[in-house]
Amino acid sequence: MHMRFKIGYFADGPWSHRAFEHLISNPNIEIAFIVPRSDTNDATLLKLSKSYGIDYLHPVNINSEDFIEKARSYKCDLFVSMSFNQIFKESIINLPRLKTINCHAGKLPFYRGRNILNWALINDENEFGITVHYVDSGIDTGDILLQKTYPISEEDDYSTLLEVAYEECAKLLYDAILLLIDDRVTRIKQESIHPVGFYCGRRGVGDEVINWDQNSREVFNFIRSICDPGPKATTYLMGGEVKINKARLIAKAPKYINTPGQVLSKTAEGFLVKTKDSFIEILEIETEQKIKVGEKLGL
Repeated sequence: MHMRFKIGYFADGPWSHRAFEHLISNPNIEIAFIVPRSDTNDATLLKLSKSYGIDYLHPVNINSEDFIEKARSYKCDLFVSMSFNQIFKESIINLPRLKTINCHAGKLPFYRGRNILNWALINDENEFGITVHYVDSGIDTGDILLQKTYPISEEDDYSTLLEVAYEECAKLLYDAILLLIDDRVTRIKQESIHPVGFYCGRRGVGDEVINWDQNSREVFNFIRSICDPGPKATTYLMGGEVKINKARLIAKAPKYINTPGQVLSKTAEGFLVKTKDSFIEILEIETEQKIKVGEKLGL
């Protein structure tokens, strides 16, 4: 009798839902259990687990002896992490026959860490990566199974990259699992790509405030990096909040010294604001403030 390839699925959010669809569609793959993030309790995953008769486990700590014993009883071939927030320690990583893998929306060994799509836009990258890698005791440092890059255009923003990442993370993770099933994996050490790589920290409250003393390109990238469904770039006028969802660079805008943050003029679609080097057109805002020419935006 042919044994199905058994997976323990540690997952959360839209990323994991799309990957689940790929996995469940393959008759040779069995999802033995699902562990959601302890802070979100993903309702969609709960519903899917009930529909397909999959055990839905809710350990507070995946590294506890109790959970390790429970997980061991499933005799999984592989553990898969997708948008999961607990750190895997050696004892849980090494439990399955083929260890534990993770899908990361960053081009490892660069862009380890958190909020990678935002940081890629802020850094003016012309591509972003998705990497399926083995989990080890570090953060996003394990050997690479599969990696792919995707272009970033001038029209892209956080919402468009997120949509690509949702789809492609699911596909790449599934492709990596098929390689593992067929024993066709070539492990790539991250140090062979770059000896150090780099990490990105988690973005938090206050990180959404625009610094008008940056150049137009930097302000443009910042605004598109955290547009809806992100927190939206924020500035202030007379103490009132102004959220900016979209901006546009002005081709051939002259470079000159003036007051950064000042509203220079109205346009057909919005208004121009002075930056450090030139000016930028603001197109979509949310505010109760009335924006007037000559006023200064900022803290």
